[in-house]
This record gives sequence, C-alpha cells and structure tokens, in this order.
Amino acid sequence: MTSTCRDSGRAGPENEEEFVDILKEKRCSSDLCHALRDFTPSPYEGGPTCTAADLPKAVLESQYLRYVVEEIATETGSSLEEVREEASVILEEMSQNLQLGFVRLLAYVFTKVLKRLFTGVHVNMEGLDALRKAVGESPVILLPNHRSYVDFLVVSYILFTYDIPLPVIAAGLRKMKMFGEIFRRSGAFFIRRAIGSDKLYWAVLSEYVRTIVKKGYAPLEFYVEGLRSRTLKSLMPKLGMMRMVLEPYFKGEVDDIKLVPISISYDRVLEESLLAHELLGFPKPKESTLGLLKARKVLQNNYGSMHVNFGRPMSVRQLCRSEINRCQYNLAPRDLPQKPSADAQACVSSLAHLMVRIQEEGSLISPWSLMACLLLQAPTAVLTEQGLPWHRLAEKTLWLRKLALDFGARLNWPGQVPDPDVMSSAVALHHSIVRRAAGRVYLVQEEERERERPINPEEDVIKTAVAVLLMAAYRNQSLHIFVRPALLATAIHVAKTAQRDELFAFFCFLRDVFSNEFIFVPGKSSQDFEEACVLLRKCGAVHISGQEVTVSDAGLEVLSFLQALLQPFIDSYQVMFRYLCGDGVHVFAEKQLLPAVRNLATKLILSGELHTYEALSSDMQNNVVSALRRLEALTKLKASEQNEYRVNKAAVRRIGDMFCGKIPPQMLQTTPDAKL
Repeated sequence: MTSTCRDSGRAGPENEEEFVDILKEKRCSSDLCHALRDFTPSPYEGGPTCTAADLPKAVLESQYLRYVVEEIATETGSSLEEVREEASVILEEMSQNLQLGFVRLLAYVFTKVLKRLFTGVHVNMEGLDALRKAVGESPVILLPNHRSYVDFLVVSYILFTYDIPLPVIAAGLRKMKMFGEIFRRSGAFFIRRAIGSDKLYWAVLSEYVRTIVKKGYAPLEFYVEGLRSRTLKSLMPKLGMMRMVLEPYFKGEVDDIKLVPISISYDRVLEESLLAHELLGFPKPKESTLGLLKARKVLQNNYGSMHVNFGRPMSVRQLCRSEINRCQYNLAPRDLPQKPSADAQACVSSLAHLMVRIQEEGSLISPWSLMACLLLQAPTAVLTEQGLPWHRLAEKTLWLRKLALDFGARLNWPGQVPDPDVMSSAVALHHSIVRRAAGRVYLVQEEERERERPINPEEDVIKTAVAVLLMAAYRNQSLHIFVRPALLATAIHVAKTAQRDELFAFFCFLRDVFSNEFIFVPGKSSQDFEEACVLLRKCGAVHISGQEVTVSDAGLEVLSFLQALLQPFIDSYQVMFRYLCGDGVHVFAEKQLLPAVRNLATKLILSGELHTYEALSSDMQNNVVSALRRLEALTKLKASEQNEYRVNKAAVRRIGDMFCGKIPPQMLQTTPDAKL
C-alpha cells in the first residue's frame, strides 16, 4: 500500500515522501517464494572485491595489527606467536560469515514473524532509491536507531527485499548459541559488551571495522547510540565505532564515506513489559536462545505498524570540509596507531550527535505518543481512581496534533480514518497501559498476585510506577519535537524576564544540564535557541521584538503544556540534588546511590511532596550523575575500585538554586556550551 505522508498527516507540509507497506503483497503470496527469489544486488563499485574469508586474513596481516602485536609482546614479555594467536582467537570469535543461504532462511522466518506482529511495515521508497545509488559510489555506513530487538534484522530484510547489498552488522548477542551462529551467517559480527582497557581487543576490532570500510566489502551497520533505549528516547551517542568507521576517510584511505541515518518507529514495542521493570532495578533477561524461544508468546499480540525511514545519504567529505584538516595524517605512516587530534575528536562527536538528531527528525510520531504526553500531565491519582474524561483527552489530543505539526513533526495519523476512531484504536492497542470505561480513561496497574501478606505502601508505589514509566516511554517518542520550545518556555516561567539575552542564558543552562537527557549537537546553543524562538512565534505563543520575548495572550496554553512536559525531569533532578546535599553524603559508591535515591523518591511520593514517579527511573538517575560529573559537581575518585564519587555540595546547591530561579539569569554563564 502506498500512502502519501502529507495526506495521512504523517509529515509536515514540507515533507512529502511515500511509504510502502512491504507486507501487503506478502500477505497474499508465498513466504517461501520470497525467501528463494533471485537476489541480484548491484555490487559496491568503489573498492576492490573482498570475500568473507579475505577479511580476517587482511586484518591479521595488516601493518597496524603487526605493530600492536609487537608492542604488546614487548610490554607483557609474551612471544609474538602467543599474542598473534590471541589476536586470531579474538578475530574468530568476532568475525561475521555472511552466507546467502542463511539470509534466505531468516527472510522466510522473518516474513512470518512480521506478518504476525505488525499490521504493516512501511518503508520510504525515496530513501531506498538514494541508498541503492550510494552503495555504488562509496563505502556506506547504516545508522539505525535502536528501540527494539526487531531492529537488528529489519534493515537487512528490507535490503534483501529490494536487491540492495546486505550489510554486516555490529552486534552484542554473542551468548545466543544456535541463533547467534545463524545471525553470524546473516552478517552479524560480535563485539564483547565489556572491552575495558584490553589493548589487543581494541586493536583487532578497530582494524576489522576499518578493513570492512576500506575494502568495500559491504555496507556496515551499527547503532550509534550503542544500546537499546529502555526509555524509547534517543541516547547519547557512543563515539568508539563512529571513530573507527571515519578513520579511513581522515587518513585518506577512502575518498568519501556516506552516512545513512535510519529512523525506525513503532506504534508499540515488543519489549514494553520489560522497559519499566528494567528502569526500576529489576534484572534484564539474559539474551539467550532459550530466552528467544520463550519470547514466542509475543506473537499472540498486536503491535500496530512499524515505519522505517531511510534518511538521505550524507557525504562525510562535505560534512567535514571545514571541520578537519586531513593533511595532518600525512605526517606519520597511516598504518601505525595515531592518537586522534582534538579536531578529529570534535568532528566525530559532532557527526554522531547530528546522526541521532536526524534519526529523531525522521521518526514518525504515533497518536498514542501525543496522548501519553497529555495523560502524564494529569495527577496520577486521577488516572488510577477517578479516570480522565475521554472527551477532554480527545479534544486536547487534536489540539496537540496541530501544535506538533506546527513544530514540524512527522505524524503517523491516518487521514482516511475519522479522528475519534484513530484515538480509540490507539487506546485499544495500548490496553496494557490504559483502559477506557464509562467515558473515562484509567491507568492500568499490574495485577495483584495472591500473596500471604497485604501489599505495603512502598510496593504500591512501585506498582504504579511500572505503569507510569511505561506511559512515559511512549511520551518520550515525541519529546524531541517539543524539547527546545519547552526549554524556552521553562526559562520564561522560571527566570521571570522578557530580556532575550537573559532568556538565552537560562536556556543554555537548562540545555547544558539536560544534555544527557536530550540530544543537542555540541556548539549549537545559539541555533537551538533560535529554533525555539521561531517555533513559539510560529504557533503564536510569543511575540519577539528587538531584544524582548513576550508571552501572547493566546500563548499561555502552549507554554503551560511545554513547561509541564519538562517538569518531571526538573523534579527528578531536584530529588537527586536533595539527596546529595543531605547530611552524611560526601563520598558515595555508585551502586549504593541509585537505591538510596529511589528510597528517598518513594518517601517523597508517599508524603505527597513529589508528584512524578519518573524520579524512580535508573536511567534518569544515571543521567543526573553524568550531568553533575560534566559540570564538575561530582568527582570520580581515581583510586576507587567501586566507582566512588566525591560531592561538591556547594556546586550541587547552586545548580538546584538555578532550577528554582533563586539565582537570576544575569549571573549565569552566557557563553554557549560553557561549564557552570
């Protein structure tokens, strides 16, 4: 089925891409015929031919690895043969072994699974056509976001369907014995989850990745965020793999590299039952073959639709033209290890953040995500006891849809279906989170199991938190649309000023503190502030004249919504600040911090002093720690073996006072991206 985004409300007025449901024809045809179809992709034409067997040989014989092996042998007193053998074992454990027969097997199974799980898998054909052209010109790096385990093979499945060269995929699923080998033969190469300071492993991995890029073996796919997001919002990019794939360009070993950001959007994720539990400290199930087989029960549920949006291939040569001087790499032999320059590190970081931002901009927002934004702004007691009137939620959702479109969102809102039916279907799809009864919407809490003792108040908080955090995850799918205007709305509310420069100072403060929560491209504070001003002016919320930003009479509703959207994050950070500034907290171990903060948040919720359950989230707490370390309010003790930190209470109090507006904007740093 072909659908135009503008007609269906899936995109803003300037985005008119066509999505095709690739499952439509397959529901009426043989899955086996699809798996056994002719696969005739156009080869990569920019480099020499290279087979799967050639890759490990090229890595082991590289001048770079030889140099590192000799260096390690000298440092450890081992023989060259012992270190080479260890490198060979690492490479054997790591290497992919792409074979078309196994790809066909997975295509057969995957077709059946996708048809069972999703009502449709929609792919933008314009992006696929651009990708097909790009793989014939230069090395291609595929960069999908990571929200579900389904992400792992869906890109390969789509490329197989449309005769585009299959990628090799960086994966961390090595412990899945039987399926792990199938994935290996479908193009996966496995990376240890904890590498630490293993010099030889880093050398083998980096040379393996660089060889794939230099030799033009296949497109290379990896998750720039590194991990599956348990909150369904973008994670801070990991820079290791990005640095490896860009180094051949920096060193002049390839003329160009094309980066292809891919946005995968779900109406409902398969792992939703795990998300909130993981955030509340329950252990994550181990990735094993047995675990995958047990997961067959998910096939009994409906997960709505999936959209895979292939972004425009972006030239590294053009992106880095004014950012880095490649001549510096001519000063030393290219095959020897070189410490990346400050310019190169900044370029890698900037590109990684840019790719995640483009993933966000390419994602499609579901009606349920907008509804979750609104439901979470109602008091939790209302949702669990009285219920929220359906007509009020529906009316407000249509208002928010217009605001999202004004802000440039891509919405997965079927234009051919009446609006009430769209919203009713969204609630029905997420029956595990909310239920509709007697014209009201209620929060669904976990069923109470039969127990010998009654549930205590702390357990009741956790039970409610599971439902709230799950709803917050779906809200997070649309946060990137609103976060910049929300920062400005909060600055207007807290700073109590209309002066543009003072609002900019407070905006930069919030942006800096929340840079682990939301994706901001480094060095782009001014651009983010201007974007926020433009969007609020576009929707009529503010007037901007000269050096003043004033609130319009019609803008109170918009600003109130945006401020409330950011409030759970502010409140959660304040809980952490409160704990760290408490008596007796001067040095703490990381593993002790999260339970202690969770206990404090639970007590504050029970007393009625705290209204957000998101303060219980381990991801939120970890992000606060990262922010405070970056702002030098926490210092990691180097001699500690238990990840211990020293607290600068004065710095923590100062940040908390800024949140509350106790420190006026004139006293804040106005230099973009400066530390406090």
